[in-house]
Amino acid sequence: MKRHFNRIVRSMRAFGHEFNRPRPEPRLKPHSATPRRPLIGVALGGGFARGLAHIGVLKVLEQENIPIDLIAGTSIGAVVGAGYASGMTVSDLQETAAQVRFKDFSRWTVSRFGLFSNDKMAAFLRTFIRCKTFEELRVPLSVTATDIVTGEPAVFSSGDLIDPVRASCAYPGMFLPVRINDQWLVDGFLAHSVPATPLRQMGADKVLAIHLRSQWVKPKGPRHALDVIGQCFSIAQDKTSHGWRSDSDLVLEPEIGEFGYDDFASSAALFQAGEQAARAALPQIRAWIAAEPPVVSKQQSSAGVRQPGVGG
Repeated sequence: MKRHFNRIVRSMRAFGHEFNRPRPEPRLKPHSATPRRPLIGVALGGGFARGLAHIGVLKVLEQENIPIDLIAGTSIGAVVGAGYASGMTVSDLQETAAQVRFKDFSRWTVSRFGLFSNDKMAAFLRTFIRCKTFEELRVPLSVTATDIVTGEPAVFSSGDLIDPVRASCAYPGMFLPVRINDQWLVDGFLAHSVPATPLRQMGADKVLAIHLRSQWVKPKGPRHALDVIGQCFSIAQDKTSHGWRSDSDLVLEPEIGEFGYDDFASSAALFQAGEQAARAALPQIRAWIAAEPPVVSKQQSSAGVRQPGVGG
């Protein structure tokens, strides 16, 4: 009986020893990262009628099946971006742009804050933008304006769509400021002349920026006060362009210098200028899709440093 009991004790000790023995770490299977396509954002800069070149860029991207995941727009870029994001085709945009004139969205006013009121723009925008709010858009959109009191950017991406677009187009000295909530807002180009940074904040992996470089004053000199104001702002934008360029992976600059700010009658030539700039850049844009990066964790993303974009 004692011998039988001792056998049980030895068995229990052996079991306990085996149970407490350190186990080797399990071999982990190699992680197979699921590749995904980078999110492509398009930043549409300001430029009045010259912004019709944006439509030519969108046309090429659409024809070449280049996805547009995010859009940010300033001034005329906000108008084109809102129209496209709301579901308008490039053909719809071209047809509308070919018919529009400066008088369709502005009227003279007597005010110490500007020469024109753009309240007509609200009715104009409602006639062709197919959505009333940002939430209804088929492509996420940010619209930029500038708080004239603080100088800070105002970036809209939710709620009412029409008034932010109108504020984004309120060129100082030309149009009256637009009040939204407690802010007096003017053209977004003062804060984001090309809204590449808002696209980064939206989550864009690749930013295609369209910059509408132009001269307000011709060699013979300015024609009126608006030329003087416009040229001053244009010089200031060029001097401070490093910010948005550093957030851009590729910058397109269509050849639109010969066109005036109100040259809506030259829509066909402006479309073509945008198309030519986009087609010249297609190899670089296609490379974004060909080189699909792996999905990284939030920890990896926060630990990494994004390399600055390349200015065009």
